[in-house]
Amino acid sequence: MKMVRTERIDIAVRGGSEEDGFRFSVEPTAHGEGEGIAYYRFAMEGDEPRIPQAVRLSWTHPAVDIAGYWDPGANRERGIRIDFNEPFHAKATSLAPVCSLYNAAGQNRLTVALSDAMRPIRMRAGLREETAEFELWLELFTEACPPIDRYEAIIRIDTRDIFYAESLREVGEWWAGLPGYAPSAVPAAARLPMYSTWYSFHQQLVPAEIEKMCLLAKELGCEAVIVDDGWQTLNSERGYAYCGDWEVSPDRIPDMKGFVERVHALGMKFILWYSVPFVGRHSQAWSRFAGKFINTYDGSDTAVFDPRFPDVREYLIGIYEKALREWDIDGFKLDFVDSFNLSEEMRYTLGEGRDYDSVPEAVDRLLSDVMARLRAIKPDVMIEFRQKYVGPLMRKYGNMFRVADCPNNYSQNRIGSIDIRLLSGNTAVHSDMMMWHPDDKPENVALQFIHALFSVPQLSVLLDRIPEAHRGVVGFWLAFWREHRELLLDAPLHPSAPDFLYPVVCAFDGSRSLAAVYGQGVLAKAGERADEYLFVNGTAGDAIIVQLGERLEGTMTVLDCGGSEISGVNVRLDEGVHRLKVPPSGLLRLRRSDTSIDGER
Repeated sequence: MKMVRTERIDIAVRGGSEEDGFRFSVEPTAHGEGEGIAYYRFAMEGDEPRIPQAVRLSWTHPAVDIAGYWDPGANRERGIRIDFNEPFHAKATSLAPVCSLYNAAGQNRLTVALSDAMRPIRMRAGLREETAEFELWLELFTEACPPIDRYEAIIRIDTRDIFYAESLREVGEWWAGLPGYAPSAVPAAARLPMYSTWYSFHQQLVPAEIEKMCLLAKELGCEAVIVDDGWQTLNSERGYAYCGDWEVSPDRIPDMKGFVERVHALGMKFILWYSVPFVGRHSQAWSRFAGKFINTYDGSDTAVFDPRFPDVREYLIGIYEKALREWDIDGFKLDFVDSFNLSEEMRYTLGEGRDYDSVPEAVDRLLSDVMARLRAIKPDVMIEFRQKYVGPLMRKYGNMFRVADCPNNYSQNRIGSIDIRLLSGNTAVHSDMMMWHPDDKPENVALQFIHALFSVPQLSVLLDRIPEAHRGVVGFWLAFWREHRELLLDAPLHPSAPDFLYPVVCAFDGSRSLAAVYGQGVLAKAGERADEYLFVNGTAGDAIIVQLGERLEGTMTVLDCGGSEISGVNVRLDEGVHRLKVPPSGLLRLRRSDTSIDGER
């Protein structure tokens, strides 16, 4: 272990000893962001290229006024970690190297991020019982790495007393400003509701039936369809042994170009699913690329392409270019890109026709080239990735991030969408596809949309098989979402109490204030003075508790889960806390009159 003294903290370097041929340094560096943010440059240097061993950087932070923990993969586990808990793993195609500690009010106490979001890293902030201190550590070179003679990365440490979400938002901006990390532009269509075939059809794709769903979805407010797995195979076992050739199964879709044209004629965009790394035993690509795989997936019938071979990358990119040109599709759902992992027996397989030795660098080249070459054909092409591949480099490769699969689980859609939003800037964040049983209550259908309000809605039910009451709910909430889209997607987000999984989420854009309440009995603060206050009841209760920051005179309208007006009255509400009656999954709208109670406009 080598202890490196800095001006503010002591960062210990463990592993990868200098006897292995590397010299280490950790030094503070100025970036001009002001008090409360510190930067440290970690560097390794050798006289000749060597394969680095795992290196751990660690330091301590006092456990003072800290109530919870957040990282991009924490999901429902927001409690304080212990120093022997398992760390989380991040790399270019999985999560991101950042974690945050905050107090009971949600104020940042420590947010740590690493500039290198490409290479695999393990990260943790764990409490040491003996000292009541957190041990922060980042472990580099945890997976196979080609020989290097130099490495450098910046550690960003934020201890400012600001809201945790603001600290994380600035980490996202910091990454976006680093060389090679600039996010892709987001097409307008990526910010509009979509229909997906996955939960409604799975692999049983029938073009005429999908077109029927597109027509109904368009009428309700959707603007694109995502045709998922099944178009390339008659096999319906949900495996990937038939992936790799990406030719249309004529028994499923006899005329793909005509199918796309008919969807376009309905006014809908068309997005097609591909599992990027997989090549199945029953494909022609299996024999063509034999010896150019790096792993298997879910058994021996599915292999993972080795992206370090230029002909592998060119083959995959060519498939997508051909689909874009010949079928005139509008986007790609590129799946499983986090599965480019070296098997143990191939950890140090280098050369032999590969133009990269590093798998992460080869994946970066593949996905960067995919986006560049597809945009050269169609500048507004959409590319969707799903959780967990939603980190800062993924913003460069794509422009849509979707919540990981959580069918019929509206609360998980809330948690996942907010988690992604915290780091993703203007990248379009989508809900997982909403689905439910046709016999469910309309109030529960509304919850699917309410809990995904701060993301772009995706829908995946057979719309001709749900009752009229359900269609009314879907139409109302999609119309509400579209009316307030800029507020929901672009205004600064204020997700309260991450340790309680965001029981209230607020947004304010200067004239409108919206608070979605997801926990019964919690207080929703209306925030700054607004012309219109919107309160959404995302619970099964019949009332919400709100706090107004001003006296208000105007109208109060209450709507039920399907948008029908229950009451509309003139009100004079004092500043402070109010308990207001709102039905389950309902909406309350307060609109200021021309002159407020104190005469101010």
